[in-house]
Amino acid sequence: MTTFVLTCIDHENALDRRMAVRETHLAYVAKAGPGLVKLAGPLFNDAGEMAGSLFIIEAADKAAVEAFNAADPYKIAGVFERIEIRTMRITVGAIKE
Repeated sequence: MTTFVLTCIDHENALDRRMAVRETHLAYVAKAGPGLVKLAGPLFNDAGEMAGSLFIIEAADKAAVEAFNAADPYKIAGVFERIEIRTMRITVGAIKE
């Protein structure tokens, strides 16, 4: 398995769209479970408003992360302006199973 960082930055003024599908998004991430999503949470802008999402994911390949993101209710609702997927090597700390 490879560790990936999925960074999703919201469109400007997307907070209402984000909040409208937030519960569906949280249920989707919970269903993916700890086998895929190891750590996740919102990113905030300088005003303290949610403005993006960050995921640490363990997956077989980048295609699995892309598929996870493509089915995310936030992505489907057009919340994200841009996404970035990068591989990561953990050198400090650990992901607990």
